[in-house]
Amino acid sequence: MIAEAGLAALWFAAALAALQLAMAAIGIVQQRDDVMAAARPVAFVQGLLALVAMGCLIAVFLQSDMSVKLVADNSHSATPWLYKFAGAWGNHEGSMLLWVTILGLAGGTVAWLERRLPKATLTATLGAQAAIALGFYAFLLFASNPFARLDPAAPEGKSLNPLLQDPGLAFHPPTLYIGYVGLSVAFSFAVGALVTRDVGPAFARAMRPWILGAWIFLTLGITAGSYWAYYELGWGGWWFWDPVENASLMPWLAATALLHSVTVLATRDGLRAWTVMLSVVAFSMSMIGTFLVRSGILTSVHAFAVDPTRGAFILALLAIYIGGALALFALRVGTVRAGNTFDPVSREGALVANNLLLTVILALVLIGTLYPIVAAGFGVQLSVGPPFFDKTVGPIALILAGVMSAGPLLRWRRDDGKDVLGRMIAPIAIAAITLALFAAFGGGVGILPLFGLSLAAGLAAASIAPLWKRNLRRTPLFVYGMVIAHFGIAVSLAGMASDSAFTKETLVAARIGVPYRVGPYSVTLDSIEPRVGSNWSALEAKLTARRGTGAPFILHPQSRFFAEPVTVTSESAIATRLDGQLYTVLGQQDEQGRWQLRLWWKPFVTLIWLGGALVALGGAVSLLGRLGRERRVRRREEELA
Repeated sequence: MIAEAGLAALWFAAALAALQLAMAAIGIVQQRDDVMAAARPVAFVQGLLALVAMGCLIAVFLQSDMSVKLVADNSHSATPWLYKFAGAWGNHEGSMLLWVTILGLAGGTVAWLERRLPKATLTATLGAQAAIALGFYAFLLFASNPFARLDPAAPEGKSLNPLLQDPGLAFHPPTLYIGYVGLSVAFSFAVGALVTRDVGPAFARAMRPWILGAWIFLTLGITAGSYWAYYELGWGGWWFWDPVENASLMPWLAATALLHSVTVLATRDGLRAWTVMLSVVAFSMSMIGTFLVRSGILTSVHAFAVDPTRGAFILALLAIYIGGALALFALRVGTVRAGNTFDPVSREGALVANNLLLTVILALVLIGTLYPIVAAGFGVQLSVGPPFFDKTVGPIALILAGVMSAGPLLRWRRDDGKDVLGRMIAPIAIAAITLALFAAFGGGVGILPLFGLSLAAGLAAASIAPLWKRNLRRTPLFVYGMVIAHFGIAVSLAGMASDSAFTKETLVAARIGVPYRVGPYSVTLDSIEPRVGSNWSALEAKLTARRGTGAPFILHPQSRFFAEPVTVTSESAIATRLDGQLYTVLGQQDEQGRWQLRLWWKPFVTLIWLGGALVALGGAVSLLGRLGRERRVRRREEELA
């Protein structure tokens, strides 16, 4: 009965979404305050019902109820409980239910907490959120039912994709989905403001926490997903420009631009049209990402292969939402006032340049991702891989890092070029010295990594410059957040450049007892032993690694075999040190009895993920600072009233 209860909750949630949309339309058109007020509790209850449906799906997975088709196709009674739990969304139907659950909870939270917007604008926002949810409810109920039964029940399940049987599955998809849904809320705010012609600072202040929260979770999701792929796939890289990896990067790029624009609108009443347009673009990118991952048109370890009917349904939703939003923007953009003006040499000017560069990068990633798909539709098979993205995105990203260095050092409204140059002397000098040192002693570092390392050093210095000569105790918390986030970008950039410049790789056919060198390490294969897990068997290598005359340490890479479904995976073994990682992978045995070993020494590669964590931390600190300031302002206004 759990599956039936979940399906009933899903139907009731869909009905409430339709009611919420109707009430929003009636309330706005007829100016009925009572109807607009009634939309709030409907949105709240809709979110709770979606949560009940998701809870029921998790329950049938934990119980290994093989009479539910989704469980039989994606779980097994021998699967560890963590992967039964996370496996509830490690498939197409479950991931879409997780999406709509977070969407419903977000709409309920807006209805419950938002008190700053005029009633009509908030009601229009809730109506837009209901329209988005209704499309996804329809998709689940008519094209992708997660609670469909099998009669008779399957004797045993097919198990979860072995590549997904990792703790990262419990963390990575939910964080990304929270980010995507946060962008849907920002989109709904933009639609609500356009409908009621209320695009201004109040609208921006209401949507800013949602954008910032979405950006934080997208950053965490992308960072965690990058490291998950890095250690799980066993190919030694942290980003391969896979189309589905790009599907998560594109919303993050748009959200980054939107975050800067909404800050200008909220604090300086500028970039009004930019903010609305970027809200549409950011949500569009999350929808395109959903289509790419779940339409079945991509072949990727990340993608869910589904039938064309589902892909067509998602494509129709994408066309309706994006097309409708763009049409509304075109009709109402003439009513959006320009807002306050500013000089090109100003912090606003730097943010516009930042947004333009981010938009160019977004366009390049979008074209590189979709072009092979479009070409395949015309019968031409081609691939767009890392060389294209590295050569096109890389240089623009370095220019963006330079603009990012200058932005926080500029004054609002207008500034003097000579004064700006004076403030930039220290970061420029640090970048120039770093460039000279690596050019002279870096051992043939490539041009892009060379500039990446020097810009990372300059950006690190510039990121802390806003704290110079300030009373640190009186500095607002959101300023610290900006500093930490920008410093995190510098740290990640340094890690990316170091990985590209200094990585050493050794591929050997190893014999027992013979040492092999990679970078500063000597690695010896001592033995190969069988191992058995809960639902897998493996051959495990015992590797002894030593750096110079230091103490030896042991690594245990594995080649795992899963019987259901039949899959062989490489489980890397990684030794992390302050200056980098020794990364090892065990391959197959050849006819001479030798074992294939892939060894990498990757100096400072961990800076990539440390920087990502710092960026998310900076966003969280900034969010706390903004919320705290708004709370104090409201309290002061209430005292004066």
